[in-house]
Amino acid sequence: MALDNRLHTAATPRDIKWGLREGALWGIVAGLLTAVFEMMASAFLMGIGAFFMPLRMIGAIVLGPAALDPGYSLLTAGSVGVIVHMILSIVYGMVFGALAASTLRGPLAFVGLGTLFGLVLWLVNFYVIAPMAFPWFLEANPIAQFIAHTFFFGTVLGYSLWKARENSQIEGPKSRIREI
Repeated sequence: MALDNRLHTAATPRDIKWGLREGALWGIVAGLLTAVFEMMASAFLMGIGAFFMPLRMIGAIVLGPAALDPGYSLLTAGSVGVIVHMILSIVYGMVFGALAASTLRGPLAFVGLGTLFGLVLWLVNFYVIAPMAFPWFLEANPIAQFIAHTFFFGTVLGYSLWKARENSQIEGPKSRIREI
């Protein structure tokens, strides 16, 4: 059964390169929005003192569980948390960008699969990896994490890549001429 050409096309090296570049860029944007949402949700659900807890939890991936302790330097734990979160956001953005940009067409495909991608990230990160390697993530509110990863990361990433793809299509013929 052939897929509709408007939803799926064959991958080209140019598409994959574009997807990696744009995926990294929009992965950063989606990652920042996700982190801000997580920090605000943490403060709302557990009090203002928990505002930086998501960054501490992410920083603890590298620094160990000691980074969760309030006596541990917030500057160190938070800085490492931001760096780790941005690296993961870039990597996840590049993975989705390479897959999506090389095969998807249309807003429904990008946004729908971006949302599904975020959902899968949440499930894998919180229900497969965290229990084995980073158990402190099991203390995070699962509904807030579901919303953060599925919508603030996945949906935003999918939508942003679709809009970037749409904008690049306008300039497509010009850039193809330059490549020849």
